[in-house]
Amino acid sequence: MTTEPSTRTATGRGLTTGTLVAGLLAVCLAQIGLAIPATLNGLFQSDLHPVGSQLTWISDAFLLPVAVLELTFGLLGDLFGRKRLLIGGASLLAAGELVSATASGIHQLWTGQALAGLGAAALFPTSLAILAAGTTSPAQRARVIAMWAALLSTGGFLAPLLGGITATYGSWRWSFVVVTAIAAASAAVSALFAVNSSAPAGRSLDVAGQLTIGLGLFSLLYAIIQGPTDGWASPSIIIAFALAAVFLAAFVLAEKRAKSPLLRLDLFRNRAFAVASVVAVVGMFAFLGTAYSVSIRLGPVQDQAPMRTALAFVLLNGITLVMLPLTERLLRTAAPGLLLGAGLLLIAAGDYWAATLPITDSAFTSLILPLGLVGLGFAITVTSITATAVNTVPVHLAGMASATTNLLRDFGFTLGPAIIGAVALSRAASNFSDSLHDSALPGALKGAGTAVLDEGGPLAVNGASTTSPKLADLHPLALDALGHGYSIGFVVCGSAALFSALLALITLRSRAAPHTDSTEH
Repeated sequence: MTTEPSTRTATGRGLTTGTLVAGLLAVCLAQIGLAIPATLNGLFQSDLHPVGSQLTWISDAFLLPVAVLELTFGLLGDLFGRKRLLIGGASLLAAGELVSATASGIHQLWTGQALAGLGAAALFPTSLAILAAGTTSPAQRARVIAMWAALLSTGGFLAPLLGGITATYGSWRWSFVVVTAIAAASAAVSALFAVNSSAPAGRSLDVAGQLTIGLGLFSLLYAIIQGPTDGWASPSIIIAFALAAVFLAAFVLAEKRAKSPLLRLDLFRNRAFAVASVVAVVGMFAFLGTAYSVSIRLGPVQDQAPMRTALAFVLLNGITLVMLPLTERLLRTAAPGLLLGAGLLLIAAGDYWAATLPITDSAFTSLILPLGLVGLGFAITVTSITATAVNTVPVHLAGMASATTNLLRDFGFTLGPAIIGAVALSRAASNFSDSLHDSALPGALKGAGTAVLDEGGPLAVNGASTTSPKLADLHPLALDALGHGYSIGFVVCGSAALFSALLALITLRSRAAPHTDSTEH
């Protein structure tokens, strides 16, 4: 095991092969953990029978600690050494996936995913920071960032493949067992081969900043996810939105007054960094909202095999790895606004196309082109966002910049299932209720359909009408309502991507000169 003190950096001796492998394996692991529940939504629905928003909370139980704690873990890596964070994060993720694998109910699954998300919150910013700190030139940083983004997407398509294979030939529980093993391997590689780096100068814990942003983001996501179940006008949802506004405003005030802020707000004075930050939230919301819509369409709604969902995620994520040589070259030669805009336009085109597909069309071939466009757009966008943000700050701020970019990207990821789930399920519930009221079905069947809808939502009606002969006549109504709801979800994602594309094209018209300051302590 290497024994470098926490103040030694990789910058002074260049990026070692061991550090490169450890960092890339860590981000791949974190993304596998993030993506794998989406493949299994159909199995969770049939095995654990979640109701209302409980299915959405499985994904967001992982994503919430990632979004809330990435800034803090970026700071902890700067203070105490990034190698320790890689080891600790992988170990936490392994523990969480083991808890998930043994889950006997939905609440234990939430707990396991939250613990795994805590580990991923350490891995996402730390993996990028330890790699960026070891680079010695802008060209090397561009190459490393492209590799990091490619391994991020590699995790995104390996996860559903693992989920599809283990669910087909075993159980969804084995998916989490496999991730546990990968996490243990990542921790071992980091411990044995990574070279430590840190940047402690002028940095200290910002307790007020962490508390306010944590409570603010949690309140916001709670309101968005629970809104369709509790009612948007219910006191709990109104209070949650109000608390979110208060705590996020308090976070801004706390950061302005802090001697060592969790987030340096002056980073956003850099136009390229600020635009990349907005695009990271809105654009990544569009991407993961698309992925979530696809997983629900193929899984709980159409009841297709897990391998179908796995293949869809290969289209969405696998193109990034294939595109690695091209994206690396584009990062060095093309204007960031053009790259971001082109990638996001492709995502928008794919989403609008997917929205036109009828829910009764279960042919996988119908999804190939629209999902291919989204995957191609994501390959360009995710690399460009990271490069634009990190390359516009000095190297000694790489930890904070990467943590901020990761937080915003993963907050956008968190909003994907939350907002699309809320929009699609709200619309589907309304459509089903209206269709049921206007139908010529017997009164008793209408009453049963309304009762199932009130108890578990439109997904529960769809599942019950598939398995129960007495409710079979409700299935066409539920299927049509869900198809319409998730078509709107695709439109929302496409519109978000289109907005982000226009923002990037208008505001990032020229190539930003990257900072080459290599000072690090």
